[in-house]
Amino acid sequence: MSNMQKTLIALLGVAVIFFGFVAVRIGVKPAATVKASPIPAGEYDAAVWGKVYPLQYESYRKMAEVSPSPTGYGGSVNVQKSDMQPEIFTNFKGMPFSKDYTEDRGHVYAVEDLLHSKRIGPASKGACITCKTPYVEQFYKESGWGYANKPLGELLERSKHPVTCAQCHDSETMNLRVINPAFIEAQERRGIDLSKATREEMRTYVCAQCHSEYYFEPGTMRVVFPWDKGFKPEEMYAYYAEKPNNFLQDWEHPDSKAPMLKAQHPDYETFANGTHGKAGVSCADCHMPYMRKDGQKYTSHFITSPLKTLDASCSPCHSQGTEWLSERVKTIQDQTFLLQHTAGLNIAKAHEAIRKAGDTPNVNQAELAKARELVRKAQWMWDIVSAENSMGFHNTDQTMTTLGQANELAHQAIESANLAAGINVL
Repeated sequence: MSNMQKTLIALLGVAVIFFGFVAVRIGVKPAATVKASPIPAGEYDAAVWGKVYPLQYESYRKMAEVSPSPTGYGGSVNVQKSDMQPEIFTNFKGMPFSKDYTEDRGHVYAVEDLLHSKRIGPASKGACITCKTPYVEQFYKESGWGYANKPLGELLERSKHPVTCAQCHDSETMNLRVINPAFIEAQERRGIDLSKATREEMRTYVCAQCHSEYYFEPGTMRVVFPWDKGFKPEEMYAYYAEKPNNFLQDWEHPDSKAPMLKAQHPDYETFANGTHGKAGVSCADCHMPYMRKDGQKYTSHFITSPLKTLDASCSPCHSQGTEWLSERVKTIQDQTFLLQHTAGLNIAKAHEAIRKAGDTPNVNQAELAKARELVRKAQWMWDIVSAENSMGFHNTDQTMTTLGQANELAHQAIESANLAAGINVL
């Protein structure tokens, strides 16, 4: 063998060793996903789950941070919404939301904020705890919907933890699950079998089980989602118009005497009919994006505005850059708030006009009843947007249309009130 051949063989050997080393370096990577490890059934303490799933728990704990929204709307600072919308005092006069209507803080504060809410008192019922703690699973197993009519204070004493891992995960398999019986019943009425839902569908359903509109059934306090006619504002209003389960109203407005409805965070219904919902995007895709740390991929459990995690939440689908994305959200929310605030002020004027008409001798009762129905519907249309947490982003087209309807209905209510009182409206 010549010296040249020996040299080539030596060089080849070095190359094999070197490139073999590179191949090993490339091929051996840290685990890309988290391996499921069972947790004891009935374990609701997130810290216990965190010992097995530290990255998820670390991100979950970030919800304890209190900070304003990047756009000025929402956020986790426990401020009164009436600071920006003083019409709340008039529109919710005669019911607890006129006394206390704060921005929601993160899930870790769910029980604490309920406990300290001025809307809660000694007479409050257990139904109020349905979405605040995984202990609702035990309450329902023990007494079915009977828990909803028990004293809230009694259930709060037993609720040692707020919204935690067990609310959305099966402790043995880590599969996503729903424990809110109201959501399960509502989906059954729609012909949807949750046991056949895909994982991507469940990444929305676990959020929808609480971030949805509901009412309490008179007498039993059972929680009911008003979806039998659909998710759109006018479809839910038509459902309520039929007095389901003998439910007529949340309260009677003391000035206009109108039978009023109070919307409750209809995030899912709004999102489902929006651009992202129709495209098959899940809630978790944006609010719980995939992250990486030390080469390990995990789902963030810092459930917050996607504006705080723009790269992870939005950039996988949108290539316009974070500055452009942030500006688009801010523009949508600014425009939505302007229309929302205007509608709210006009509705407040409608309540006052109807009050004056009601005090007028020989008032036209038929026209007065029409004015009350108009202000009831106007406030529903306004509140279904105002109570929703995205300030128009989840479904911009529907939101703008709904607020336009709210404004028009408020003006019609004022006109009807003036006609009832015999005031020239020309």
